Amino acid sequence: MKSKFISFFKLIFPSSAIEGVVFIFFIICYGILGSYIALNYRVIFDNRIPWDAYFSFDNRSIVMTGGSFERHPLSYYFFNWVRELALLISGGKMDATFRLALAWFSNIIISLSILQVFKYLKNVIKLPPAINLLIVAFYSIFSTNIILSFTPENFTYTLFLLTLFQHYSAIKLKKEEKISTMALALAGISVGGLTVTNIVKVFIPVLFEKNLFRSWKKFGNAVFRTLFTLACFVFFYLNRIDFKYQNIAERTEKQYEKFSNVTSTPTWDMISSYFFGGNILFSNFIVRDRHNMNGFEYKGLVMDVYSSWIPYVFISILLILVLWGYFRNFSTQLVQIIMISFFVDIIIHCVMRFGLHTSYIYGAHFIFAYPLLLGWLYYSYRSFPKMLSFLTAILGVLFIYLAVNNFIRMTEFFHFINQYYQ
Repeated sequence: MKSKFISFFKLIFPSSAIEGVVFIFFIICYGILGSYIALNYRVIFDNRIPWDAYFSFDNRSIVMTGGSFERHPLSYYFFNWVRELALLISGGKMDATFRLALAWFSNIIISLSILQVFKYLKNVIKLPPAINLLIVAFYSIFSTNIILSFTPENFTYTLFLLTLFQHYSAIKLKKEEKISTMALALAGISVGGLTVTNIVKVFIPVLFEKNLFRSWKKFGNAVFRTLFTLACFVFFYLNRIDFKYQNIAERTEKQYEKFSNVTSTPTWDMISSYFFGGNILFSNFIVRDRHNMNGFEYKGLVMDVYSSWIPYVFISILLILVLWGYFRNFSTQLVQIIMISFFVDIIIHCVMRFGLHTSYIYGAHFIFAYPLLLGWLYYSYRSFPKMLSFLTAILGVLFIYLAVNNFIRMTEFFHFINQYYQ
């Protein structure tokens, strides 16, 4: 038991000097950003503003209630702990200290999720440190990571849990070991509990366990682990709503109708600017008038589609690199797991159109696929120095453009909160 606890601790936290440096670096960078916003502005948490203060995140609503049960069935319990701990730190007041605590919880979690990506590149793909650092640095300035580093939201913790399980399952499969029943159940309850559709991703690695479809015993064991996980999840879900299961279908249908019938923007532009683009490269911002349904009016910031051809080229090149990495390693099971997980979100948002007009906020469900597939692309050319130099040059140019664009957009974000949230 002690050895398992130590292994779990080493899996989550830094277990080497370079991992420690990576973690501390991002803790400091994101910490400075989040601390400044929390201490000087009320945008992270304002008891009068339940949702949509910036980029359609539901900060106050999530912190106080965990969000709607049909999409986030168990987050109510989780955010009770988060809120009470933040209140303990702030002495029971929802003031700047309360906001600072919330921001630092997000900072730590996002830094740990980036560490998981670094560990995957280092321990699973086994890339050289310099390439690992370049990919992680590029990934760290994705718009989703920047915003979630100070945002108390389901997505913040979902990103960490998904990257953690991606790393853990890759290690188990590489060792030709099965994912244990308790690990699968814990992942299903935590990942699915924060966002219900993500529970599907927990079962994907099970399909790639060695000789699963060649042995009835192994197949039966996998079925048992899957059913046990689903049973645990369903029990906790139904307990959350007092076993009034008829409410699930009704509320889910209303949510689907609400978030899937937007026709003001062409579908192709929502897919490119929001789903593939907005969670990486900030787009233009629009200020909207909002109200909390109780007479309080406030301003909200949302993303628009790209107004220049350059961002479309950036996203296209990045997608080409990602798909290149996928097809170069098509026969690699770990790569298939990443892409199938990504494909689940493509189906939900791009095909079924759920939340497509705000899909830039769902980036936490899949953006980790980009650095991992870039890592596999580098791996496939590990014996070709010229190709490695070519890839590094391309990634370097993308990195510079991403950094400049997102820095400029963040100055616009600060202008917004300076004007409306001091």
